[in-house]
Amino acid sequence: MSVTGGTPKRLIVAITGATGAIYGVRLLQVLRAAPSVETHLLISPAGVMNLQHELDISRAEVEALASVVHNVRDIGATIASGSFRAQAMVVAPCSMRTLAAIAHGLSDNLITRAADVTLKERRKLVLMVRETPLNLAHLRNMTAVTEMGGIVFPPVPGFYQKPQSIAELVDHTVGRVLDLVDLPEIGQTLAPSWGGLNARAGDAAGN
Repeated sequence: MSVTGGTPKRLIVAITGATGAIYGVRLLQVLRAAPSVETHLLISPAGVMNLQHELDISRAEVEALASVVHNVRDIGATIASGSFRAQAMVVAPCSMRTLAAIAHGLSDNLITRAADVTLKERRKLVLMVRETPLNLAHLRNMTAVTEMGGIVFPPVPGFYQKPQSIAELVDHTVGRVLDLVDLPEIGQTLAPSWGGLNARAGDAAGN
């Protein structure tokens, strides 16, 4: 993907081993069509397994959606430095193992190092954590990340938009995430702002 029209907005996207690989893939698909955004992709080994198991797609197919692909073992990559100006980072989905490593500052691979850099540079980090039920360690790690400035965003479906398919549920969640990382012009196309119950009642009454 080529980025034209000035300096792109850089977004780091990581796919880890929690269920919900569809969120990371859909995020990449949407951003692929946005020439103003440059995506930097990381996929953990467990994330690759989930892509194959849940979506029947290969690593190569997902990597083709990104502007730049990084090896999770390449600690010397550009995104490992705070001097690389990325707008934000989204981990979609985020496993409890990755959450724990980020919460405790364990930069043991490029995903957790990039997340650590995002936090220390005071940039937006969105973790789409996926696990249920949650034990105390999970909750404490979420609290730690939140206290450091990260955003814990479990992909909990919203039914108030009356979705008709899984794809609509996924799009609504991805749209909300795009709003959070300051890409509302893209996010609003997937998850329009809530107009309120009164507006809906008025439409139904023909007002």
